[in-house]
Amino acid sequence: MTNQRHTPSATAAHPGAAKIRETVEARDALADALTRAGIQLPAMDVRTPWQDVIDSDGDSSDGDAGSAARYALVHLGVCSAPVAFALAAVIIRGAGR
Repeated sequence: MTNQRHTPSATAAHPGAAKIRETVEARDALADALTRAGIQLPAMDVRTPWQDVIDSDGDSSDGDAGSAARYALVHLGVCSAPVAFALAAVIIRGAGR
């Protein structure tokens, strides 16, 4: 599968590092499952909603950023109509079990 393997910087000092690692593992598990089902999404990456409030030194530029809920998202990107139909079919088959 030719998914993007871009991972935001995740150091132990960053408060969201564990969530980023968890999300990267989830993305990789989903990519593997999709590959096994014969589906390839053109791009999957990990995104965090707080990247714009953490500067290059790891310091928060927003007073509330340190206390904000930290999470990361698996971004599935876009896909063609045939891939969307294939994904829907796999989900429906799996739901029927």
